[in-house]
Amino acid sequence: MNCRFCHNELRHPFIDLVNSPPSNSYLTLEQLNEPETYYPLKVFVCDSCFLVQIDEYKKSADIFNQDYAYFSSYSTAWLDHSRRYAHMIIERLNLDKNSIVMEIASNDGYLLQYFVEKEIPCYGIEPAENAANVAREKGITVLRSFFGNKMAHTLTKADLIIGNNVLAHVPDINSFVDGLRIALKPEGTITMEFPHILNLINECQFDTIYHEHYSYLSLLTVDKIFRSNNLKIYDVEELPTHGGSLRIYATHADSKIPYSKAVTDILAKEMGKKLNTLEGYLGLQSHANRIRLQFLGWITEVHGRKDTIAAYGAAAKGNTFLNYCGIKGDMIQFIVDKSPHKQGKYLPGSHIPIVGIERIKEVKPRYILILPWNIRDEIMAELSFVRSWYGIFVTAIPRLKLI
Repeated sequence: MNCRFCHNELRHPFIDLVNSPPSNSYLTLEQLNEPETYYPLKVFVCDSCFLVQIDEYKKSADIFNQDYAYFSSYSTAWLDHSRRYAHMIIERLNLDKNSIVMEIASNDGYLLQYFVEKEIPCYGIEPAENAANVAREKGITVLRSFFGNKMAHTLTKADLIIGNNVLAHVPDINSFVDGLRIALKPEGTITMEFPHILNLINECQFDTIYHEHYSYLSLLTVDKIFRSNNLKIYDVEELPTHGGSLRIYATHADSKIPYSKAVTDILAKEMGKKLNTLEGYLGLQSHANRIRLQFLGWITEVHGRKDTIAAYGAAAKGNTFLNYCGIKGDMIQFIVDKSPHKQGKYLPGSHIPIVGIERIKEVKPRYILILPWNIRDEIMAELSFVRSWYGIFVTAIPRLKLI
């Protein structure tokens, strides 16, 4: 296995979560009696460019197909984040009816709808047919395709190219970033948001690792990738989303847009944590093992008392966590998710049934395990009614916490 950016041989494990089914491969009742395919979930760090990455065990075309189950619009917090970004970037770049905005991985139109509201021309690129169709129902033009340098030559050049949580999802990262350069107007701007690996390491967010996340990114490494493709990152922001993310602002390398001090500050912060050396990437495995043992000790004790445990959020990160811990449906009775596209199905690996929120009101579980811990406050507010029977919320990362 070679680095997907610099092609250096990968020899240094970052973490090994053993084997797991693809995290978004939800099962029907009939499929519970069929064999499941498990893939290695072993992540490496390149000792040349320090890109943390997993091999492409599960092909993109198989993951982001017509039945892709993730729809961005079911998170109120994410919609609010997207709306605020749209209003900010329209003002910052002076976008108007003569501008062109392009979003890569536009999903169900969760973000571009706010540009449509302002009558700013925009279009999305989205490989998942079901998500693209939902966006089209909102009046958004969507090209159903994967993005890369070959496709970029066919596109109308954009004043703004957006990519939220997509840079980590592309197996050919060089083709993708080169495509950004090709599709961008001479004085255009690219904004990309991605989970910051510094937070993954500091908070042991190992559950954010799954097969469709091919890369785990630092500003140090992303800056190298963009520079090698004649782009420069001129500004960066730290965001609270997804447990701590970065939003980069990039443009053509020969642009006269000045660099922000934030770029050098975050690069210095990462080097202070030794992310420019192998030493900075050690220790995650033992931390993840401790979290697993702590959680298994707690759930075994609760199960022995015959207390009911439910879970909330059939997200990919939850599937990684449950499968790494070896949890099955006999330990957690059901999992609630707001998305009707997931309800009535079962989690891969653990086979826990996915139901609507009404089930919590019916069963009144003693414990509710919140798997998408990054939106814990939103979920606790939504389920505030569990106070009537003294229900207890539980999160497991970065440490076991009962609320």
